[in-house]
Amino acid sequence: MQPGQAPHGNLHHRLWMYEAMVKSRELESRIKTIYFEGKTPVFNMAKGPIPGEMHLSMGQEPCAVGVCAHLRPTDFVTATHRPHHVAVAKGVDLRKMAAEIFGKKTGLSRGLGGHMHLFDAAVNFSCSGIIGEGIAPAVGAAMAARIQGRDDVAVSFMGEGATNQGQFHEALNLAALWKAPVVFIIEDNAYGISVCKAESTSVASNADRAAAYGIPGVFVPGNDPDAIHAAAGEAIARARAGDGPTLIELETHRLEGHFVGDTVEYRPVEERERLAELDPIQLFRSRLIGDGHEASELDALDAEAVRLADDAISFARNSEYPALEEAFAHVFG
Repeated sequence: MQPGQAPHGNLHHRLWMYEAMVKSRELESRIKTIYFEGKTPVFNMAKGPIPGEMHLSMGQEPCAVGVCAHLRPTDFVTATHRPHHVAVAKGVDLRKMAAEIFGKKTGLSRGLGGHMHLFDAAVNFSCSGIIGEGIAPAVGAAMAARIQGRDDVAVSFMGEGATNQGQFHEALNLAALWKAPVVFIIEDNAYGISVCKAESTSVASNADRAAAYGIPGVFVPGNDPDAIHAAAGEAIARARAGDGPTLIELETHRLEGHFVGDTVEYRPVEERERLAELDPIQLFRSRLIGDGHEASELDALDAEAVRLADDAISFARNSEYPALEEAFAHVFG
């Protein structure tokens, strides 16, 4: 089963979701360890095989798989600066993605983009480090599909902080006006970097904002892959049918800090301690076993995810860096 081409059968799509979640987690676990290479004893973000900031999506995997299980490679997805789980679920090439994160010339953008600017035209995936940047392009991609006579849809993933950006409101207004085949997904992990949502946003649920534009607003609690899959399925079917956009707010949990190395001291101690109990992969695994799947079946998916993650990291490590003069290639201004 390939991410981005998930089967929609009642049994098989759940196994695909589990597999994609584990694959993302295994890849990020390796990235987290490797990130600190060369950055000690004095932490220097510019050092090591993975320089710069690194934002991990551990804990938010259900948001990606529940939505992307309904998508085709020809559907368009924009994601955030925390993009790996969405990229994996959309079917981005794992080897090329890892190489891009390492800054190697075998990467998606020949190592020139890095982890916050992954782009894979083969499956219509992109992301950006700028908050809310992908919202308007998703509306544009949705309208392009309609103009070209295709029933493809666009999905824009964003954090809850992006809803306070001007482009959020501008894009929703036009999408609603034009009945664009687009779905807006808010991954609400309750924190914008170190600022709690309650201290930055005047409404408790961003799904309520949909009413201002006359479109459906749906809130999905619990970081639940099955519930997300159900809500996303309705919204994506609605978009394909020409009935316009939907705003979906997903309650999720950021198990790590805003970036690798974040001490997370801004979160209350009891809140941090409770995060370990909210690991969605372990919770979903237990549910699948309770629903009749064999542990050995899931163990096999775990083992395959380990193999693929190891293979991607090995490919990235062994790839060459781009030549220095390439730093000036593909630059427009």
